[in-house]
Amino acid sequence: MKVQLEAKAYVELVFEKVKKNNAHEPEFQQAVKELLHSLVPVLDKHPEYIKAGILERIVEPERLIIFRVPWVDDQGQVQVNRGFRVQFNSAIGPYKGGIRFHPSVNSSIIKFLGFEQIFKNALTGQPIGGGKGGSDFDPKGKSDLEIMRFVQSFMTELYKYLGPDIDVPAGDIGVGAQEVGYMFGQYKRIRGAYEAGVLTGKGIGYGGSLGRKEATGYGTVYFMEEMLRAKGLSFKGSTVIVSGSGNVAIYAIEKAMEKGAKVVACSDSGGYIYDPEGIKLETVKRIKEVEKKRISEYVNEHPHAQYQEDWKGIWSIPCDIALPCATQNEIDEESAKLLVAKGMKALGEGANMPSTLEAMAVYLENNILYGPAKAANAGGVAVSALEMAQNGMRYAWTFEEVDLKLQMIMKNIYKDSVKAAEEYGYPDNLVVGSNIAGFKKVANAMLAQGVV
Repeated sequence: MKVQLEAKAYVELVFEKVKKNNAHEPEFQQAVKELLHSLVPVLDKHPEYIKAGILERIVEPERLIIFRVPWVDDQGQVQVNRGFRVQFNSAIGPYKGGIRFHPSVNSSIIKFLGFEQIFKNALTGQPIGGGKGGSDFDPKGKSDLEIMRFVQSFMTELYKYLGPDIDVPAGDIGVGAQEVGYMFGQYKRIRGAYEAGVLTGKGIGYGGSLGRKEATGYGTVYFMEEMLRAKGLSFKGSTVIVSGSGNVAIYAIEKAMEKGAKVVACSDSGGYIYDPEGIKLETVKRIKEVEKKRISEYVNEHPHAQYQEDWKGIWSIPCDIALPCATQNEIDEESAKLLVAKGMKALGEGANMPSTLEAMAVYLENNILYGPAKAANAGGVAVSALEMAQNGMRYAWTFEEVDLKLQMIMKNIYKDSVKAAEEYGYPDNLVVGSNIAGFKKVANAMLAQGVV
């Protein structure tokens, strides 16, 4: 009987099955392994989870949808991309998670993101399950009309699986306000109904929430602020490096600066800039949000700054706090050791799974204050859930009201993670703490609902 298995052996058994069934999906395997190994003390204490097959069920998506997306480019040529949506777990609410448009998107990426989303969403305390979607379509270099035609084709297939009480997507890498607007317009056109709650990240004029654009970056800083304060540290007077220069990075920079930090570096997929005087945020915002150019343009206006083409070199810059806000696995073991050697005291993950398992081990072995992605970057989906609530009430909160709610959610995530880590014998280990806190909320809901 599996209930009689030692918890550690049971976890290994489940993970071996995951590897066998998902043999060519390394990102998904990585996400599952990182969670499962945190759960051994929980399973020791709660054998009912083993008896009910919670792990076997939680690592399998409720459904994975793969579809073709044909569209016509500006030269009149038919192009075909692949679309995905994973509806991973609905135990505590409708599926919730972003849509990503990037050439790297495949089933492994989508499943890892959807799996992480289950527990991140649970940590927010909001009634939302876990899902994720996307396409290998690359919006870079495409005209607005090409993007619109692609998105309309994408939504023409995806719409049948969505609904305010079924599955509520949002934006992610490559999907901003423009793309969400095209999605919402096509959904409304097909459905013949104005269902504002079917998408989040919408424009303010048609059901969007104030504070959504800033939420992930701000939330990462709010979480880190709690973690730093508990150890007698703060952003004030600290030197910070932030990878990325998209939404998450820009607003993490903005909030860190408001807290008194000196942010000296940021990056994009082409390279990174280092400004020893402190990044001029208004320049970065204009280059990336308005002109939509490469971050290398920064040095044309600020010649004292440096630009380097190898984006991984950003981790060689001495800092007190690092905020990886770009993409998965951007920090490997070598980069993590370099950050530690250069004096880093704390790291907070604004991106999804930006550190490899080996890098995470380096942080923990060197007593780095570490805010893992499930906890630290939950601000975006938290405010997405607040957008859903506003849509349901046909009401809108002010920016200040949303921001206060976000701050409270991030504080509670920190407290819940600390409490779980201490309860199960891993004080100060917020990886274990956030994994356990998120898992237990979902697992208890699954137990209550029977074998479904």
